[in-house]
Amino acid sequence: MPVAAGAQAEKRAAADKAASGKLAQGARQVRRRGGRRWGKPGDKQPAGERSRAPEGVAVSAAEPRARHPPARPAPPNQAPRRGDAPQRSPEPINGHTNGAALLPEGERPRPAAYAALDLGTNNCRLLVAVPTKPGQFRVIDAFSRIVRLGEGLGRTGRLSTIAMDRAIAALEICSHKLSARRIAASRLIATEACRAASNGEEFIERVRDRTGLQLEIVSRETEARLAVSGCGSLVDRSAKGAVLFDIGGGSTEIALLDLRSGFSRRLSNNIVAWTSLPVGVVNLAERYGGRNVTPELFKRMVDEVTILIASFGGRDKLEAIVGQPGFHLLGTSGTVTTLAGVHLGLERYDRRQVDGLWLTSSEADSLVATIAGWSFEERVANPCIGSDRADLVLAGCAILQAIRRVWPARALRVADRGLREGLLTEMMVADGVWRRGGNGADKGYGTNA
Repeated sequence: MPVAAGAQAEKRAAADKAASGKLAQGARQVRRRGGRRWGKPGDKQPAGERSRAPEGVAVSAAEPRARHPPARPAPPNQAPRRGDAPQRSPEPINGHTNGAALLPEGERPRPAAYAALDLGTNNCRLLVAVPTKPGQFRVIDAFSRIVRLGEGLGRTGRLSTIAMDRAIAALEICSHKLSARRIAASRLIATEACRAASNGEEFIERVRDRTGLQLEIVSRETEARLAVSGCGSLVDRSAKGAVLFDIGGGSTEIALLDLRSGFSRRLSNNIVAWTSLPVGVVNLAERYGGRNVTPELFKRMVDEVTILIASFGGRDKLEAIVGQPGFHLLGTSGTVTTLAGVHLGLERYDRRQVDGLWLTSSEADSLVATIAGWSFEERVANPCIGSDRADLVLAGCAILQAIRRVWPARALRVADRGLREGLLTEMMVADGVWRRGGNGADKGYGTNA
């Protein structure tokens, strides 16, 4: 071996050794301090798993220009300070220096990306994106897997070992994806299952030890705000008001937007009331059963959720405009995207056709009636439902019908976006990437804050 080549090999070996040492030292420091490890973070599809980047759509975003201080996971009933911090660090993950080191000679590094991960009661979702034109970003990688982390939680109050193993297997894939990229900032959040479980914090520690990823348990208020940030650009600009809802696996977030005085720079400032219902598709289906749902059983589910909404003190904030022209619903969840896919007769789910789709009130009623009339096997056979959601979709439809009963609207808009997009937007705004002109003028995917 030539002397120069041998020297280069020795340098690379030394760099690898140093990186491994740094990783071990960082893990020890985290355990001693109880601090945060820089990790990487969240995608949506009604059934199955997806690990390719979805097609983007260009929309706008707006956020304040604050840079956020470090944050700790918020207790279940306490909202974190505005602006929980994304994770940043030059330290390696899983022995890699995040794709930034040891590039072959002459190879240009890829642009720094932003990563957002959402671990919910039912799904583990990842998005990785680079900023493009002002208010937009381009998704360069994505992953989604149904993990049912909250399975059995309502009965035992704990996350089961099997459910935690499923979630960790998905998170390991996310960790590998992120360790190969140069990430400018990332934020990884966990929602209702980890908030509610008595061993939620224990699970977070286990995830950190197994994957190197530090998850942050966010409050219900933060979850509602991120949903607005993530899909607010789909609110009709001529609307006087809207009710935005996110039907999750273990909870349902609802935000009332009053737009009669116009849109504020931050759409979240238009929230006049919000709530988080302690019911989602997983825990509702576990209580009532999801395979053989009779009309009587379905009605009981709708009635239960309606009673929960009735206890929400701010439900009448938009009473003057509900049901009138200029008012609409905006839903972001697997339930509404599934309805949209069935409505379009898709042989394979396609977010480009679903995201932003409008459904009239009569179309929504017809879709719910159709799916409720199918047998379990017929639901499994539908490509937009499949075996992963066949036992959950009717619980989601029941929650949707309760929302529509309390806030009747002439139209429902479907959003295939949500918390991850909100996280990405907030991080990019905090870093001022769009004030600097972004990374180019590629077709992007963005959200309104």
